[in-house]
Amino acid sequence: MNILVMGGTQFNGLALVHELARAGHCVTILNRGKTEAQLPSGIERLICDRTDHAGLKATLAGLEWDCVYDISAYRPEDVATMIDVLEGHTGHYIFASSTVIYGTSDLLPITENHPVERGQKQNAYGGNKLLCEDLLMKAWRERGFPMSIVAFSMVFGPHNIIPDREQRMFMRLKAGRKVLIPGGGHTLGQVGHVYDEARALRAMMQKPATFGRRYNLTGDDYFTDIGYIETFAHVMGIDPALVETVSIPESLMDDIYAGRYSLADGPMEVLADTRSQEDTRSQSLFQVNRIMPRLAPNIHHWNRNVCFSIERLKEDTGWRPEYSFRGAVEQTWQWMQSTGRDQSLRFDFDFEDRLIAEIEGR
Repeated sequence: MNILVMGGTQFNGLALVHELARAGHCVTILNRGKTEAQLPSGIERLICDRTDHAGLKATLAGLEWDCVYDISAYRPEDVATMIDVLEGHTGHYIFASSTVIYGTSDLLPITENHPVERGQKQNAYGGNKLLCEDLLMKAWRERGFPMSIVAFSMVFGPHNIIPDREQRMFMRLKAGRKVLIPGGGHTLGQVGHVYDEARALRAMMQKPATFGRRYNLTGDDYFTDIGYIETFAHVMGIDPALVETVSIPESLMDDIYAGRYSLADGPMEVLADTRSQEDTRSQSLFQVNRIMPRLAPNIHHWNRNVCFSIERLKEDTGWRPEYSFRGAVEQTWQWMQSTGRDQSLRFDFDFEDRLIAEIEGR
């Protein structure tokens, strides 16, 4: 099939391009041409800044596609332009959304029918993804625009453009550092391997059953924070019993999530002023999220289990994840070693050292 991938040179998009090419499809990518990537042979490349909507329309005018994968749309105007230029010119449009759109829930796993968060807890990224979805649902309902939505969640694997997730944990353990654990370490999480997710996207292509629907996309396994750390250690050949852990007290985690405790450079302190708390919260959440990755900490409290159902995608496409959580860790660690990243990567652990000293000094 003749396929267009918007983006295609980083992480999710790059894995998808390789999967499509492996399956024998004719693939074209569209991006600004500024990111170097090891692409399969025969890939066509259109150079355009998609935020230049007039230029994008001119670039895509008159072209026909069996399927378009939009991995790089983040604003409603991006999607509106794609609908305008593609309507009548593609058999299927698949939009990459995110599970950060969902509100909190004590009923797990979270399905596609779960209420979304449009209130003050939501940030600009999640809010814009929801507006993009609104446009697509409207186009489907009113005119039958052949679209599907995929809500990605905590993608894991080679070429991750957020190295503070799995790559930081690998290097933390490799250096023999103390590992911070929020509270008792029993909060549940979930990741999906980037190669599995590329296979899922290919499985959706031009399946009418997927039109007009949203699909959660992640892995099958759940794990606790302790399980996350122990799995990394096992894969790296480290005895988990020798990994020194430091528990972040629950009361301190509550203060960090409320913005009452600053993790900024300089002395760590409890903030009493409400305005200071508001200014500090987002920065502190960013820092603590580098210790143990959490989905949408602006929405979900640090000790809330956040897991998603992928049953709808399985039922409508026949896709199944091939990577277990341990398999995803093993494959990613092999990639780290084969590329030399296990030797070259450097992380600043200063705020972790300061937080450990604060906890141990209490």
